[in-house]
Amino acid sequence: MLVLFETAAGYAIFKVLDEQKLQQVDSLWKEFETPEKANKGKLGKSLKKVLKKVVAKEAHEQLAITDAKLGGVIKEKLNLSCVHSPAVAELMRGIRNQMEGLITGLPAREISAMSLGLAHSLSRYKLKFSPDKVDTMIVQAISLLDDLDKELNNYIMRCREWYGWHFPELGKIITDNLAYCKSVRKIGDRTNVASMDLSDILPEEIEAEVKLAAEISMGTEVSEEDIANIMHLCDQVIEISEYRSQLYDYLKNRMMAIAPNLTVMVGELVGARLISHAGSLLNLAKHPASTVQILGAEKALFRALKTRRDTPKYGLIYHASLVGQTTAKNKGKISRMLAAKSALAIRYDALGEDTNAEMGVENRAKLEARLRYLEEKGIRRISGSGKALARADKYQHKR
Repeated sequence: MLVLFETAAGYAIFKVLDEQKLQQVDSLWKEFETPEKANKGKLGKSLKKVLKKVVAKEAHEQLAITDAKLGGVIKEKLNLSCVHSPAVAELMRGIRNQMEGLITGLPAREISAMSLGLAHSLSRYKLKFSPDKVDTMIVQAISLLDDLDKELNNYIMRCREWYGWHFPELGKIITDNLAYCKSVRKIGDRTNVASMDLSDILPEEIEAEVKLAAEISMGTEVSEEDIANIMHLCDQVIEISEYRSQLYDYLKNRMMAIAPNLTVMVGELVGARLISHAGSLLNLAKHPASTVQILGAEKALFRALKTRRDTPKYGLIYHASLVGQTTAKNKGKISRMLAAKSALAIRYDALGEDTNAEMGVENRAKLEARLRYLEEKGIRRISGSGKALARADKYQHKR
């Protein structure tokens, strides 16, 4: 039996004899292209040359290998009998443990350096495969964006409730959360409002209303330490809000680079959530349009199938602007059409060579025209044709 042994330094072929002697191989140092092909289950030129040279003399022998897929390729290309079994795996383990003694002139230090170089080469190869299509960044960015939104909401509600004991009227006057926190950060104690200039944060009429409310406020007095802690919380809210805005811009740019057509169709947030839900852009491209339509509503779908009720018409795609701007009656139709066009856009982005968004812009224009037609069709039916049909008398033929 012959043994094909793979190392970071290259390939080695051993022959198993009764005396446990080693069949020497001349070429052990190979370029990194062959391990990359072996990683894919392909037969590289260098490995093919070695097998033809060495194994041709032992045509009647079986070739023991570790990768069954590579064995199938070797058998198909070179017509060699390959074997892969637990006994072969144990034999490989023994060779690996005794590799320093079996392969002369290859110390452990050099093997370690070669292993590191091979790992770097394979990693660089995988990254070079699609340098601009690293959709893992999108998955992490949209997850972080959702987490930031939850934390911001908790912090802002805590700030409003905390400062509301001191100045409860301010929360009713200022509805914008970020403007509220900036105002609290600048005001501090409500007695400072009269001499405070808030024109850089609030409009003139709201600023006047805040100053008037501070004079007749029903809030309780708080200590300077309380105000200091509230202001520190406001600093946190402002910093997180600024970082969230920066992260959103990053996500928008990344989506336009990786999936421009999908971004045009459903928006960067919905597109990023679809990619995150599927795991990657390529996995999302494998889904049919019907799955894209209800992606994110799996619980409702299985519950409907279990109880034999109507299945959901939309999932994450419901938050797309095209679905949101239509009437409730046409949401199902628009979501179905949008899912069909989005599925095409996803496949074009994942597998196409072009990086422009022309197809997405064209399909979105078609969907907008279709949406206008559906809306106008409903209006015409209510105003004209329906009443005309209602006034028509039934004709009966007399014999």
